[in-house]
Amino acid sequence: MSGFSVNRRQMLGIMGGALAAPAIIGKARAAEVTLRLHHMLPPVAPMHKAFFEPWAKTIREQSDGRIDIQIFPAMQLGGKPPQLADQVANNVVDIAWTLTVYTPGRYPVSETLSLPFMVTTAEATSVAMHKFMDEFGQDEYRGMKPLAFHVHAGGKFHMRDQPIQSQADLDGLQIRAPNQSVGKALSILGAEPVFFPVTEMAVGLANGVIDGTCLPYEVVPAFKLHELTSVHCAPAEGGRGLYANSFGLLMAGDAYDRMPDDLKAVIDANSGIELSRQIGKQF
Repeated sequence: MSGFSVNRRQMLGIMGGALAAPAIIGKARAAEVTLRLHHMLPPVAPMHKAFFEPWAKTIREQSDGRIDIQIFPAMQLGGKPPQLADQVANNVVDIAWTLTVYTPGRYPVSETLSLPFMVTTAEATSVAMHKFMDEFGQDEYRGMKPLAFHVHAGGKFHMRDQPIQSQADLDGLQIRAPNQSVGKALSILGAEPVFFPVTEMAVGLANGVIDGTCLPYEVVPAFKLHELTSVHCAPAEGGRGLYANSFGLLMAGDAYDRMPDDLKAVIDANSGIELSRQIGKQF
């Protein structure tokens, strides 16, 4: 598989202006297969710039222009983030990148890696998740072809103005929880978890609805949360992250099955555990 890698500094630096919609990767020749990739992040997000675009370009080049992946960020094809997996299953889109915890209880095997304090590094945990899903999670994505599973870097506290140096500092604080299991952990620690989509965090912080949120550093610039938070708290050096959400890059089974064998081979060469590893390395 052809590699591509972007380190954390590079990822945080990729903050250009918004791209025209849809973000379509150009092609050198008329494509035989056009695949629509749908995801929830804005086009300035590091994941979009540092993974989706290079990945689509690699597949286009390795297929000699015969596969064209059109990328639609920010839910441009409609629906809400929790519906992305259904869009793949129902052939509304060909590929989607989805956050498994947006549909609590639907993907219980996938959610295992989103439990608090499971993550070490994003790379190691992404590889572990892919192996775990290969062995135990095949039934969760019937009718779909999983291309990769991964987690993001360990989550940290990003607070408006309250430092978190001990459990007592969490008492009574309203903190946006990224998933149900982290919400339960926050409750045990004395905080009051609040649940809403990542796209609503900036408004919640600006209006004082929440005192802080749990996120990896890499997500902060995409939503300009650094302008709304002044305190950033991470576990001690060498400790595990507070949490890491699990993601799936999913392809519609029908979209894959109708491709000729040589183009299936291109998709196969750019998916699987090594792709999961490379995504994890970017965090």
